[in-house]
Order: sequence, then structure tokens, then C-alpha cells
Amino acid sequence: MPFTVITLKNVPPSLRGDLTKWMQEISAGVYIGNFSTRIREYLWKRVCDSAGTGACTLSYAYHNEIGYQFQTFNSDRSSIDSDGIPLVLLPLKRKEENEQLKKGFSSAYKLHKIFQASAVKPPAKENIEVESKTEKVKQYVFLDIETTGLNPEKDSIIEIGALYQLGDSLEEFHRFIQIHQSIPKEIIQLTGITDEMLQCGVAEETALKDLLTFLDKKTIVGYNIKFDINFLNASLNRHGLTCLSNQVFDLLELVRKEQLFQANYRLATSLKAYGIEEEVPHRALEDARLIYRLADKLNIF
Repeated sequence: MPFTVITLKNVPPSLRGDLTKWMQEISAGVYIGNFSTRIREYLWKRVCDSAGTGACTLSYAYHNEIGYQFQTFNSDRSSIDSDGIPLVLLPLKRKEENEQLKKGFSSAYKLHKIFQASAVKPPAKENIEVESKTEKVKQYVFLDIETTGLNPEKDSIIEIGALYQLGDSLEEFHRFIQIHQSIPKEIIQLTGITDEMLQCGVAEETALKDLLTFLDKKTIVGYNIKFDINFLNASLNRHGLTCLSNQVFDLLELVRKEQLFQANYRLATSLKAYGIEEEVPHRALEDARLIYRLADKLNIF
């Protein structure tokens, strides 16, 4: 349940007494508690209906980029939404109607005269526009692998899947990797990958080089991504290739913070916690697609 904070200012004493039935008053006019969304909305309506001319604020944990949301009542400050981020809107102080315009030249005109009198020319507007358009946008790759076991030094990678968003479409990467031993029966049962399927794959070194090209300098996103990175780096090291140095983001860590009472933190359980009902097939590319959808639900990028 989301952590909730309500503050009261200049409200009737009866409201403050009523609120202590539901929340703890840790300081004068500051109340904290844990509620479901339905209870929080009920309490906030009750506060607003009873506040009179007093001012109130409500803050609570929320699935957005900064992790919280807030509302105000009878306050000169209010909340506005900016691409999913709540910002505080401050009131503008209006100038007196009879205020006279100051005499003299504006700062812009003075700067223009300085440029005219000097050898330094102001930057061309066209150049500024070109620079702003070429500003790099951070890119994220959603990655998953399948292996023959849990030990990076002894077991092998058998499948790599990744994707990243390119405009309105998703660009995908998939490789089966040939290995020199049979796949363990428990891995076949878990993934559905067979020895015959790997015969259509490529050599491990080739797959790793292709992956490095696909990843480039993008941020790698995964679920329990440390497992994947450790396996990939062990394989890269065996082939004398450069280990991954990309920035890494693990969705598992974020889910642990948001879902404190989740029964377990397997990918399938976390997907259901965020309304994604598809089964996890334990196939690299399909799992990477589910990780992408989970990141979208978490609203972190």
C-alpha cells in the first residue's frame, strides 16, 4: 500500500481530530499513514469537504518517474503534469496596474549594440537550431539470454534476444548459438530449445560480435540482469573480446522497492503484479519483449 502524507493549515480543529482516527500526527498538522488507493481517495475527499478556508496537501507513492504524486486544496500552489512528472505551479506576482515602464533601452537592445560594436558576431539562429536537433537521445536495449545452467564458467549461452525502440518500431536481435555438448533435459523442458534447433545457430564468437554491434553504447535493461551480464562477460573474455561496459538498469531492483509484499520476485510473478498476464516462455527474445512491457508499466524511461 502506498505511503501517504497529509498536511493541514488553518483548518477547523474538528478535522484534525477526525484525521487522527486514521493517521498518525507526527508534527503539528502533519499526518502519515499507509492506505489503499480507495481509502486514500475517500480520506482526501473528506479532508477537502471539511477544510473550510484552510489549506491542505496530499502526497503519496506513485508509479511515475520520480516515485510520488501530490494534490493541493485551497493553496496558492498547485500540481501540474509534465509528461508524467508532477511539477509545482507557483503563482505569478502581477505588477501594479499603474506601474510605469522604465525609461531607457532594453537589455536585448544593449546586447545588440555591443555585438555591432565588437568583432564578435552573435551565434546564428540556424546553427543553434541544428545543434538542438542533433542532441543525442538516450537509448535502451532490453536484453535476455538462455543458458545450459547457472555457472558462467562451466555452462554455455544457447540463445540471445534483445530489442530497442527505433522511432515507432522495435528493432530486434536474435541468435541461436551452437554448442559442443547436448542440452540438459531440464533446460529443454524449461525452454523448449533442442539440440536440433541449435544446429541452425552461429558460433558463439560470431553471436557475441553481432551483439556488441547491436548494443553499441546503449543502456542495457533486464530483469535480474546481473545474471545475463556475468554470462556474457565470461564468454566475451574467453574469446578475447572486450567485456561489456554499458550502463545497466535492473528492473528486479525497482520491483523489489515497489512491491514489498510480493510472494516472490520471479519475472512471471512481477509481470502479473503489473497486469501483464502472459506466461514467461523462457525464450530469449520473447522474454526480452516481456521485460520491455514491464518497463513500460513501471514508467521509468
